[in-house]
Amino acid sequence: MNLQEYVLSKAKKAKDTSRNFSSTSETDKIKILNYISEELMANKNYIISENQKDVEVAKNTGMSSSLLDRLLLNEERITKMAKGVQKVAQLQSSVGNISQMWKRPNGLMIGKMVVPLGVIAIIYESRPNVTVDAAALCIKSGNCVVLRGGSEAIHSNNALVKIIHQAIERAGFSKDIVQFIEVIDRKAVDELMKLYEYIDVLIPRGGPSLIKNTVENSMIPVIQTGAGNCHVYVDKQADLEKALKIVENAKMSRPSVCNAAEKLLVHKDIAEEFLPKIYSIFEKKVELRGCEKTLKIIPQMKPAQEEDWSTEYLDYIMAVKIVDSTEEAINQINKYSTKHSEAIITENYTTAQKFLNEIDSAAVYVNASTRFTDGEEFGFGAEMGISTQKLHVRGPIGINELTTTKYIILGNGQVR
Repeated sequence: MNLQEYVLSKAKKAKDTSRNFSSTSETDKIKILNYISEELMANKNYIISENQKDVEVAKNTGMSSSLLDRLLLNEERITKMAKGVQKVAQLQSSVGNISQMWKRPNGLMIGKMVVPLGVIAIIYESRPNVTVDAAALCIKSGNCVVLRGGSEAIHSNNALVKIIHQAIERAGFSKDIVQFIEVIDRKAVDELMKLYEYIDVLIPRGGPSLIKNTVENSMIPVIQTGAGNCHVYVDKQADLEKALKIVENAKMSRPSVCNAAEKLLVHKDIAEEFLPKIYSIFEKKVELRGCEKTLKIIPQMKPAQEEDWSTEYLDYIMAVKIVDSTEEAINQINKYSTKHSEAIITENYTTAQKFLNEIDSAAVYVNASTRFTDGEEFGFGAEMGISTQKLHVRGPIGINELTTTKYIILGNGQVR
């Protein structure tokens, strides 16, 4: 079987299975997910041993520490994945709900029913936990899924899919609900993007080149999950102690993820007081790159270049800019942001509202860290990614975002 036939066979199996799986009861979906959670916990050592194969290869090829962090699976992270699957299992699904039922003058009853999208393909890099999150969310929302992970996590993903398949069959269902493309040849992605007859939605989750390639070349509708060039703006009326904690968390808690802050904007009126304090927290931990005004206060910083304002570092690096006003901060963010997550630290209600109204991003925060843009933190259990586009979903993609609607019309012999 050649590459084209192989990828096509995976999509066909998912499509054929989706016709029956879409109407699976909530009880059965919960059973499958609970079994997946149990199998993950029972196979921790196997998962870790397979993950170590990927980690060793990554180390030998010079992968950065921040990307290694995304790849690593340990006992704590596997336990978290298993608990996440349980949370997804207990979520209230909207599939099958009928809303907006109305009666027409001719007696027809018209309503909207929530239904699964059908078959979802997700192309992702580095993070093997996406394998579990994507499978769980699709199962709960009544969708079949085609998974295509990155070559750097091939052993980890193979192990996780094997465990997921064991759990699905243990529950009495076909493992074809979850398809996995094991081929690491990038041409497999090109073949997958052509299969609009079998796949309803494609979700790319990874670096800018992956997303750009998918958006430009896919024949399947795409939900774009974008990069995270996220900003924190410290306003002149900020509580500075609160601001220090938030900026530290937004940058340092896990810099390798897309909701970590990459840019710090500081109002000129509090810059001389605030910047030395944040510098003392970040010194020898985070490389700060400052604008000309910033360097006059903290000359030890590296000078920021134009490309810094648009770069997602995914590392212990942060660019800092002093702004003259909230308007300048908003303009800076809207110009360079990837439309992911932005935060303002302020005690002024009017300023906060202005920021909320005028920032054009998927998640906008007042006095909180950008690190909360996450499916689990939003109460979704997990996520398929963070959508930075406006159709058909924006922000964390949970089970309700993996559905669509169809009209149902109830008649009694009416003809037109």
